[in-house]
Amino acid sequence: MRFASFTGPDAAGFGLVENGCIRPVASSRFADLKSVIAAGAWDEARDAAGDPVSIDVVRLEPVLPNPGKIICIGMNYLAHIREMGRTRPAYPTLFTRFSDSLVGHGQQIIRPIASTRFDFEGELAVVIGRQARHVAADQALDYVAGYACFLDGTLRDYQRHTPQFIAGKNFRHSGAFGPWLVTTDEIPDPGVLTLETRLNGRIMQTGRIDDLCFDIGALIEYLSKIFQLEPGDVIATGTPGGVGAARDPRVWLRPGDVVEVDIDRVGVLRNEVVDED
Repeated sequence: MRFASFTGPDAAGFGLVENGCIRPVASSRFADLKSVIAAGAWDEARDAAGDPVSIDVVRLEPVLPNPGKIICIGMNYLAHIREMGRTRPAYPTLFTRFSDSLVGHGQQIIRPIASTRFDFEGELAVVIGRQARHVAADQALDYVAGYACFLDGTLRDYQRHTPQFIAGKNFRHSGAFGPWLVTTDEIPDPGVLTLETRLNGRIMQTGRIDDLCFDIGALIEYLSKIFQLEPGDVIATGTPGGVGAARDPRVWLRPGDVVEVDIDRVGVLRNEVVDED
């Protein structure tokens, strides 16, 4: 099943995505998609879905407009580690993004006034489905609700101001999360997925999810030792090689550019770049 959060002509909500349409879920039990995830009530939400509305007449919001923790993993593909001139890490490299740094599918991402060194990073996002603490890697996928595409837009100069990445990763509306959540019944093994990032139709990044240095099971095992993961927490699993900062000449995002993060069996997240007003 696929579920998306949206804003329509009359109200905001969430719904079941089918055949290019969204069927809004009307239920007094579920205020939002996060509450469905917490209850593990996919079938109930599906059964409460109403008449289909064309996806073109609503605005898709980030998959979870109100996520819990957003935990991002840096340097998690070998090709990206090499192109950035780093060594393979012994432990996952962690940073956080805040929810107001993200927009949904079809919305504009913003190149801020502060810098023109705006880079693209396509990623697979993992959404946690139930409380997880001290989870073993071989059981970790049982704690996943589903998957989505993630655009980790990065201001490279701000990222390098300190050893911590947070400054370069949290400019307002610099990243995206969407277009929808695909539940794990459709993707029992995320390792078989392939990610592709395109800039104005040109392929810039390609990577298989099974090429992660730390796979999803290992990430959940490590993170659940540190945090208590909760339903609606998000893990952005890292980006393949091919980012703009590592190219010669470098490729920075400019107004009018269109970035697409395409993950087979998940969907295509598409966003246009605009300058900050």
